[in-house]
Amino acid sequence: METDILLTDADSLVAVEVKTTLGVQDVDGHIENHLKPFKKFFPEYKDKKVYGAVAYIHAEENADRYAYKNGLFVLTFSGKDTVKIKNDRKFVPKEW
Repeated sequence: METDILLTDADSLVAVEVKTTLGVQDVDGHIENHLKPFKKFFPEYKDKKVYGAVAYIHAEENADRYAYKNGLFVLTFSGKDTVKIKNDRKFVPKEW
């Protein structure tokens, strides 16, 4: 198993799937292939909270909203060398 970006701190981590164009199938694939089995493949992180995120340049028909509704952080590029977090204050991330 691979992950595009892995962000860690003392008690949690975020596995990020990066796509040029994000589709619903990419979100489902990230959840099924990376987030659900994460601790099985990386037992060294067994004591950490696992969260997920997707990062993209373009999103197909509401794939970004689909990711949000499935508890993922949603990141997109907004200008030169800038990443924007699209989640609002109501967002509650899902722990895997």
